[in-house]
Amino acid sequence: MSSRSAPSSIFLLSRVFLPFALGYYLSYLLRTVNAVISPDLTRELGLSAADLGLLTSTYFFAFGLAQIPVGIALDRYGPRRVEAGLLLITALGGVLFATGESLPTLAGARGLIGLGVAACLMAGLKGFTQWFPREKMASMTGYIMASGALGAVTASAPLEAALPFIGWRGAFWMVAALAAGIAALIFFAMPEKDDSTHGGDLQHALRGVQEVLSAGRFWSFSGQAAFFTGGFMALQGLWAVPWLMQVNGYNRGLAADHLFWLNIGMLAGQLSIGAWATKLATRGITPLRLMQIGLFLTMVVEALIITELGPTIPLWCALGIVSATGAQMYGVVAGLFPLHLSGRVTTSINLMAFIGAFVVQWGLGGLLDGLRGTGGMGAADSLRVAFLILLAAQLASFVPLARAARFKPHGEF
Repeated sequence: MSSRSAPSSIFLLSRVFLPFALGYYLSYLLRTVNAVISPDLTRELGLSAADLGLLTSTYFFAFGLAQIPVGIALDRYGPRRVEAGLLLITALGGVLFATGESLPTLAGARGLIGLGVAACLMAGLKGFTQWFPREKMASMTGYIMASGALGAVTASAPLEAALPFIGWRGAFWMVAALAAGIAALIFFAMPEKDDSTHGGDLQHALRGVQEVLSAGRFWSFSGQAAFFTGGFMALQGLWAVPWLMQVNGYNRGLAADHLFWLNIGMLAGQLSIGAWATKLATRGITPLRLMQIGLFLTMVVEALIITELGPTIPLWCALGIVSATGAQMYGVVAGLFPLHLSGRVTTSINLMAFIGAFVVQWGLGGLLDGLRGTGGMGAADSLRVAFLILLAAQLASFVPLARAARFKPHGEF
């Protein structure tokens, strides 16, 4: 379709938003699936806490390594070809995970999955900058993040209910088929924007990356990306269930119910942002301000969870709601740079998030093993210490975020 004609809402919904939303749905489902299947993996493979953290975090490691190359590819080749190609790698990773028998094989397969879904959100955000006006970006970010939240919901109580029938291996065979199907949909159904690619050689592309990574305005958001977004992914993707089982004393079914409500809260938060962000901005509550308020409340809710003050299901649901505001970071940071750098900006900030997720997810596992082994601490107390350390890191990263209003969007003076 030519960019000279105005696309209809049905066109934008069915051929731009929906394919990207399905890709991010799958990405988030795979990001969080190990939280529910972790007891099965531990029992079947005899994994320690550090082994489990490493197995789960290889997704984040591979995802993070891919971010800068993915950003360059999105700006050079467009989101349609990049995301469709990478999702075929996801399908391969799903097959290998479904058939794996050892920790190295499963870790490698999960790394392939992380690589394969590395463009799912970033391709969507890149596509939205091409097809939607800037004032709609906060809402579109909320809606695609809601699609991811729906994937996380699927990977909680619904997956727990299905596991007795399909097993964790059967679940990954379904993942492989779904990834291949979404790849085909994206490649054959999604339109190509006339100006969807940006020319220049690799050296020129790398100069764009350097421009982003050398900017102080970028680094003001890096700590928040690592310890709020990354920290939330580490809890949601693995450590929430051990906390609920070992600190609160719940069985796996009840822990999965809490994870379900955490993800329902995130879904509700993202849908609310999608519906209200544009209107809120006209009343002075900008996406940056919304993020600052939400992440401050995130720390408050986490403190209540750690101190066990209040009913657990409402607290975990509230954590999902307020943490949803962190996704506005992508649009906020992208708006501080020229449009032709948008792919590299969003993937660079996403790199910070996934470095944080990898460090927190694996680091908590190692810390727990150390506290329980040489430290002689019980499972519940060691988890409390680990969660307190994460909260302290979040508090430190909130300081530069609170001062980020001094940066003006690109083009404003």
